[in-house]
Amino acid sequence: MSDTLLVVNCGSSSLKLAVFSRDMQRQAQILAERLGTSDSSASIERKGQRQTLQLPDNSDHQQALTAVIEHLEQEAILEGAPLVIGHRVVHGGETFREATRIDQHVADAIHRCGELAPLHNPVNLNGIRAMQSLYPDTPQIAVFDTAFHQTLPDHAYLYALPRRCYQDWGVRRYGFHGTSHAYILRELAKKLDKPRSNVSLISAHLGNGCSVAAIENGQSRDTSMGLTPLEGLVMGTRSGDVDPGLFDFLQRKGLSQDSISRMLNQESGLLGLSGKTNDMRSLVQAADSGNRAAQEAIDVFCFRLARYIGAMMASLSHLDGLVFTGGIGENSPRVRAKTVRHLRLLGFEVDDAKNENHGQDNNGSINAAGHGIYVIPTDEEGMIAREALEAIDRSSD
Repeated sequence: MSDTLLVVNCGSSSLKLAVFSRDMQRQAQILAERLGTSDSSASIERKGQRQTLQLPDNSDHQQALTAVIEHLEQEAILEGAPLVIGHRVVHGGETFREATRIDQHVADAIHRCGELAPLHNPVNLNGIRAMQSLYPDTPQIAVFDTAFHQTLPDHAYLYALPRRCYQDWGVRRYGFHGTSHAYILRELAKKLDKPRSNVSLISAHLGNGCSVAAIENGQSRDTSMGLTPLEGLVMGTRSGDVDPGLFDFLQRKGLSQDSISRMLNQESGLLGLSGKTNDMRSLVQAADSGNRAAQEAIDVFCFRLARYIGAMMASLSHLDGLVFTGGIGENSPRVRAKTVRHLRLLGFEVDDAKNENHGQDNNGSINAAGHGIYVIPTDEEGMIAREALEAIDRSSD
């Protein structure tokens, strides 16, 4: 057995695989896309070099993982069975509060949580089963997006619905992106030279999926996503919050349940508002060229984000920092500046020069005055690897 750690993240038609050494140095990053088609392939990035691996036609997750693992072994990136394999699992319900070693009982629980995340958990299980068949003797660890938010108080996670909805069906707010928010907590604590248990922050994870979290003394106390990843902020293709009465309205207009779900999850957000793209970089370019719909999409995105950041303040007794992370949060000075301008009444102010430089010369800090504002790149795969290693250490105690 080697000292290598693997991280597996399966999507519906894609998978990501990351290889780490025992000291958490990233050795390789793999992205396989268009699975189930004749055009499936994997890109492998290592030491700044990128290569493409053609996969068998119509590869499923098992075939893609098998081909990628064989290639990694041939290239001596993998030598022997990994020490541990960490799997991203989107929904752990109320069952899982931390990374957990996978046995049949845990796999069954992940399957049951699939009712809460039908687009994600079944695919996550496919990846788990594939890696179990390839490495039957290697510990497999599930790291749950929802686990970090299991510290939410009941007033933050309960919906104002009849009690039976929660008691019988588990309808409540769960929150997601927990691995990213936990990583940001860890990194901000390092910057401040404080124990995580003393750090309070608002973490804004902004990518194609977006969420904010209020973290008080190292624990999640509120977050924007809810029962599903659809609630909350405007996202790349997801609407975020809408009036629940919209469902009845659209059904009366003749739309089916499936078409409404597809609209809210895949046709809305930045894409729906702009009618053009869900890519923030392209929207900024279009807005600068005078495209009004693109500018409105950016404006709505930033206003809704600022409104949620303001709401997160209600869960905190003190604030060590507001952190922007994720692809948009790390790379878009315009989004950060426009968002923070809505928050001046709360004591936030961006330094324009630091913001344009993403805080790179200031230990991530971009604030001019008032509350600390930071840009911190996230590393979800690295965090999954750490949590998987910690889970094995716990199970061996």
